[in-house]
Amino acid sequence: MFERFTADARGVVAGAVGHASRAGSPVVTEEHLLLALLDREGTKASFALASLGVTGRRAELAEALAAGRRRGGMSRAEEDALAGLGISVQEIVARVEEAHGPGALSGDALGKAWPSGRPSFTKGSKKVLEKSLRLAVARKQKHIGDEHLLLALAVLPGLAGEALAECGGTYAGLERVLSTPAS
Repeated sequence: MFERFTADARGVVAGAVGHASRAGSPVVTEEHLLLALLDREGTKASFALASLGVTGRRAELAEALAAGRRRGGMSRAEEDALAGLGISVQEIVARVEEAHGPGALSGDALGKAWPSGRPSFTKGSKKVLEKSLRLAVARKQKHIGDEHLLLALAVLPGLAGEALAECGGTYAGLERVLSTPAS
């Protein structure tokens, strides 16, 4: 599949690996892919993010991702569903952190090195890569660009897509901006 990635898409994946490494994460997550997309300039995805005002809200987006990691990667929608069952995620986080220290659910304490020497990707980040391929194929495009990675993040459920949407990067908005012909 990676042979179909454009240089921009490969740059996003490499950037995500870099974000994971700097964070001391043993895995590359969807959040790392999103942060790497925000780092890029002069690409279709960066144009779409800037057009929707997401780029200017990077700090807010990073804060939402950090809060989600503190909840063990749980999205607000998942937190709300548990609240409907009478389960307080904030109370659970507080108790776990009281017993094991701040950020105990974030996965940051899992270690700083990749056991295989290579980065591994979470199920969620693999789904993003797979979905980007499906989006490109559905559009009859032979290559997977960073815009396909961005659309995949936006359409799949989870913390990254939720945080992106909260900052103005909804799937519908991104699709609209990306499908508008350049003038």
